[in-house]
Amino acid sequence: MDIGTIRKMRRCFLAVLLAAAFVLGGCSAKDKTNTDDVVILYTNDVHCAVDDNIGYAGLAAYKKQCEQNTPYVALVDCGDAVQGDVIGTVSEGEYPAELMNRAGYDFAVLGNHEFDYGLEQLDRLMEISGAQYLGCNIRYTGKDEAAAFFSRLLPYKIVSYGNVKVAFIGVSAPESIVKSSPVYFCDESGNYVYDFCGESGVELYGCVQENVDACVKDGADYVVLLSHLGTDAASSPFTSLELIANTRGIDVVLDGHSHSEIPCDMVKNMDGENVLLSSTGAELVNIGRLTITANGDIQAGLIGAYSETDDEMSDCIASMKEKYEAELAKSVAASEVTLTTVSDSGVRLIRSRETNLGDFCADAYRAVSGADIALVNGGGIRADIPAGEITYEDILRVHPYGNTLCVAQATGQEILDALEMASRFCLSGEDDGKSAAGENGGFLQVSGLQYTIDTSVESTVETDAQGSFLSCGESRRVQDVMVLREDGSYTALMPDEVYTVASSNYLIKECGDGLNMFMDNELTADEGMMDYEVLMTYLTEELNGTVGEEYALPQGRIKVK
Repeated sequence: MDIGTIRKMRRCFLAVLLAAAFVLGGCSAKDKTNTDDVVILYTNDVHCAVDDNIGYAGLAAYKKQCEQNTPYVALVDCGDAVQGDVIGTVSEGEYPAELMNRAGYDFAVLGNHEFDYGLEQLDRLMEISGAQYLGCNIRYTGKDEAAAFFSRLLPYKIVSYGNVKVAFIGVSAPESIVKSSPVYFCDESGNYVYDFCGESGVELYGCVQENVDACVKDGADYVVLLSHLGTDAASSPFTSLELIANTRGIDVVLDGHSHSEIPCDMVKNMDGENVLLSSTGAELVNIGRLTITANGDIQAGLIGAYSETDDEMSDCIASMKEKYEAELAKSVAASEVTLTTVSDSGVRLIRSRETNLGDFCADAYRAVSGADIALVNGGGIRADIPAGEITYEDILRVHPYGNTLCVAQATGQEILDALEMASRFCLSGEDDGKSAAGENGGFLQVSGLQYTIDTSVESTVETDAQGSFLSCGESRRVQDVMVLREDGSYTALMPDEVYTVASSNYLIKECGDGLNMFMDNELTADEGMMDYEVLMTYLTEELNGTVGEEYALPQGRIKVK
C-alpha cells in the first residue's frame, strides 16, 4: 500500500488515561506500541512547572518507558517553557533549559514568553539548548543582518524514523510582539525589525503553506506542525483552528498558548480533510502522546496522572532548588489576609475584574513612585500571596518577569484610551461555570482611579497588524472615570489635563499588550526598581511589614456591568 493511500485512511483514536495506563483501543501503551511505531511526546506552556504535577521527572520516566517499546521516540515542546516561575526568573531561563536538555527534547518552538528575557538571552538559551528550535514565520526585516538574532532557528526539520519521514514545522504567535515586550523587536529608532508574518491571517497561512509544500516536496510522509497559537477567539485570525482551516497538507497540529486541554480534536482543513489538533493544557498537568503506527494510523491523547519518576532528573531538580531556596525562603513581611487573583470558586479574575491583589500591586506602584495613577496589567500578576508570612519567593512569584518601574506624564485622554483598550474583551459574567470569561492579559488593575465598564456597549477599539492600539470610536464602554485627590475624594478625569502614571517598562515604554499610549511620553522615572522590589518597598516602608484588613476585599475601583 503506497503512502498516499495510507494517508487517506488515517484515523484518530481519543486516548485516555485509566489506572495510570495510556489506553488506546483497550490496550495499554506498552502492549499496543509496535517496534516500528513512531511516538512523539509533546508538552506546551510548562511555564517553569519543573516539579509540579507530572513534572520533568515524570516526563523523563515516561519517555524512557516509550523507548523500551520502540526506537522511534521524539520529544517536542510548543512554547512558553522557560518563564513563569522563580526557577526561570533567578536563572533567566537557564535552569529550565538545562532540565529540558536532560529530559531529551528534540524540537521546540518559541512561545511569547521565551522572549521575556530579551533577545540576547534568548539567543543564549537557544545556544545551550539540546533541542532544535523551529519557527517558519519569524523574520528579520532590518538592514543590519549581522545584528539579527534567530540565526539558530530553522523553519522546519524532516526526520527519518525507519522508513517513515516526519516533518516538524514551527510556528510562533504573531501576537508575541505585544504579548512579550515590543521593544525587543525594534531597532534603536523604535522601528520594528522583526516580523511574525502577522500583517494578516492570509500572510501567516501563506507562510505556513509554503513550508508545508516544501516539506512534502522534500519527501515528508507526515507533516506535524508545532505551534504556539492557541484557540482563543481573542487571538483571531492567528488561532490554530483558523490556520488549519486555511491550509492543506498538515496531518497534525500540536498547539500551545491558550492553555487548552485538547486530547484529540479533528478539524477540517481547506480541502475538507481532517487534521488532528491536540494540546496538553499547561504546567505539565498532562503529557501529550502522538503515535504514528506502522499501518499509517495516527493516535493521540493525553496522559494526566503518570506517577513514575526518573531518579536522575529528580536529583537534578533538587540540586537546582538548593541553589536558591535558602534565599527565597526568608520571611520579609506578613499579611493578615490572602491576596488573590481568583474568585471564591477558584476562577481566575485578575484579567477581567478588580481583585485585592491587583489593588495591592497597583497601590505599590503608585505609593513608591508618588504618581497620580498606577496601572498594572493583569497578565503580569502571576500568583497569590497567602495570609501569614510573606517570603521573598512569594513576592517573586507575583511578578516573575523582572520588569522595572517607570513613570510617564500622560494626558487624561491617553489614560482613557488605555482603559478602553484594556477593557475591550470584558463580559458581564465573571465565568462560564468553570473558566474565566472575557479574559485579557492587558486588563488593567488600577490605583488612583475609579470607573465603570459597561459591557452592553460594543468595543470600538481598532488595532494595527501587531495588535497595538490605533483608535477608538465615540462609543466607549469605559465610563465615569474618576481620579483620586489628595484629600481622599474623587473628581472627574479630564481628557486635556496631564497626570503622572506609574507602571512597568513593559507597559510604559514597550507597548505591552498593545498599550502604546505612553511610549513617546516624557518620563519622570525611567526603569528604576525591579517590579518585585516595588512590592517589597511598599510592604516594608509604606505598610511597615504588614498587609492589613484594608485589603481583605477589592476596594470597588472597577465596576463591571
